Amino acid sequence: MSAPAPSPVLLGVSLKMYFGHHQTLNWARRIAALADRHPAVTSGAARLFVLPAFPALVPAAGILTPYGVAVGAQDVATEDTGPYTGEVGGPALKEIGCRYAEVGHAERRRLYGEGDTVVAAKTAAALRNGLTPVLCVGERDRSDPADAAARTVAEAERLLHGLDGAVVLAYEPQWAIGAPEPASAGHIAAVCTALRAWLATRPRHAGSTVIYGGSAGPGLLTALDGAAEGLFLGRFAHDPANVEAILDEVRAPAAVA
Repeated sequence: MSAPAPSPVLLGVSLKMYFGHHQTLNWARRIAALADRHPAVTSGAARLFVLPAFPALVPAAGILTPYGVAVGAQDVATEDTGPYTGEVGGPALKEIGCRYAEVGHAERRRLYGEGDTVVAAKTAAALRNGLTPVLCVGERDRSDPADAAARTVAEAERLLHGLDGAVVLAYEPQWAIGAPEPASAGHIAAVCTALRAWLATRPRHAGSTVIYGGSAGPGLLTALDGAAEGLFLGRFAHDPANVEAILDEVRAPAAVA
């Protein structure tokens, strides 16, 4: 009996607010062309998702989704509809083709005061509207791997308490975001392994994925050797050639004789 095929590597990109509208769409066209020809994507060994700014969601989805690249939002409102000026609810995001919604990023916490209560409410909003939350978790200050793992698992447990559904847990130690180098491979592996072990005891979150973000770049996926199920990329992905370099690290499944 042949061994089951490994799960696809999940690569996500958040464009934050770096690109203008037309720059976003031109970048999306290059990513679509990459997805159309790269064997890691065409074989199903890798899956891609992109989180552009809100105004670009509809045209970006039109460019990317025909090539199997999913699109999501960088935020979602806690409420689905109503008098919430400037907010975008889960039903509208789902209607325009989003599959993901990012919640809990350290920048939202630091700049806009989003605490655990808000993050948990946004996670719940994504799930009830059929969106997969990209839930960012990770320790604020550098610590040893065992302590970081315990704190990050506890954070995930708090934020997902009482919720059902598959999520993407994006492990992003806050001290590594925007740093010249990511956390060490051993540190990342320890935390991601602990998160995966915790998820394995939670059937209500079956189908969830653990990925790493925080100054992630080429070579890290190889160094992690499966400890993380993918990467969450930021500024490094502004050049599509860098995305291709990471895809080059993903092994396409061997052909069956």
